[in-house]
Amino acid sequence: MQVTSFVPQEVLFPTNVFVVSSNANIRAGLREKLSYPRWKVVEAGSGAVALEVLNQHRGGEGVLLLDPGLPDLEPGEFQRMIQRRFPNTQVVTMNLQSGDLVSRDGCSSPLARSVMDLLNMDRFAAPLASVRAIDDESGRALRRDANTLRGMVGETDPMQSVFRMTRMVAARDTTVLVMGESGTGKDLVAQEIHQISPRRKQAFVVMNCSAIPESLLEAELFGYSKGAFTGAVQSRIGRVHAAHGGTLFLDEIGDMPLSLQSKLLRFLEQGEVQRLGGNDNLKVDVRVVAATNVDLKKQIERQQFREDLYYRLAVFPIILPPLRERMGDLRALAVSFIARFQAGKVLSEEALTRLRAHPWPGNVRELRNVIERATILAGQEREILAEHIVL
Repeated sequence: MQVTSFVPQEVLFPTNVFVVSSNANIRAGLREKLSYPRWKVVEAGSGAVALEVLNQHRGGEGVLLLDPGLPDLEPGEFQRMIQRRFPNTQVVTMNLQSGDLVSRDGCSSPLARSVMDLLNMDRFAAPLASVRAIDDESGRALRRDANTLRGMVGETDPMQSVFRMTRMVAARDTTVLVMGESGTGKDLVAQEIHQISPRRKQAFVVMNCSAIPESLLEAELFGYSKGAFTGAVQSRIGRVHAAHGGTLFLDEIGDMPLSLQSKLLRFLEQGEVQRLGGNDNLKVDVRVVAATNVDLKKQIERQQFREDLYYRLAVFPIILPPLRERMGDLRALAVSFIARFQAGKVLSEEALTRLRAHPWPGNVRELRNVIERATILAGQEREILAEHIVL
């Protein structure tokens, strides 16, 4: 890509340059490059935060540099929201693989060309492209940076550690045990492990061990043969077999009865399942991710969970922190939920103070419910006030 090294005098530079990327390294690199005196660089780590920032800065007047790998909004949807609500914002999408900058209307505007000159993207794109990888099979760009997971928000150290570990283990077939209190997002981690793994094109099968009666759990998990019990008029495969080639997510594994734990251990060690009432051993190729909100080591001490099964599941443990231990993410989480339930509303400082004073025993799920309720209570008001926060 050929670029010049000067900025045309006829271009009127906006005061605000909004840099929207979930990757802190990309934001830092752009901030360093955008040192032009008349430009004020404003950063946002997600689409929801960007919408709030635009509201707070002269209605979004300026240019917005968009890294399309948003953690919370689909890029096309985000750009349509910008076009509808902030017509004075010039959206420029960055292609970090090629170094191209493309304006919202599909052609390079004078402003976009000027930004390109200033950034000198032919040299800038190469190091930034290293945080992206290309899916050789489908040609789709997959996010490989450790700064975020789809559907999750978090820039605090505990969450950054979770993101890094999730991406490190996803490429392998290693069994993963996700631990954390209810409402911390264990299911989202399990889904992301599957979505960025080599198994992503195969099935992602979920089984909640606490939601199925004990009498039916074995048949649901391993399947059954015809005549195995009254009503078994034909053979049926279980969820393990349904996940062949893909990922089996065993949620609330701590609630699995002891009588079934030995059979699960046999499957994990040998890769075989035996249907209820049958003598055939069926080979399956399944990656297992389990999750629990209980302390399995205490369950072992109480003889309610097999120690050998615990160590077979916890080959690679990932521990999700409760919300009270990552309060630095509270504002970004709240803003992302506001954008989800009623885009356009903003969170007042008084409301944020009230949120910060709460211990959040229900974690992120509780926060989501509180914000959804607040957007309803706020009615037609643009700002969510402290009185709308019902705890």
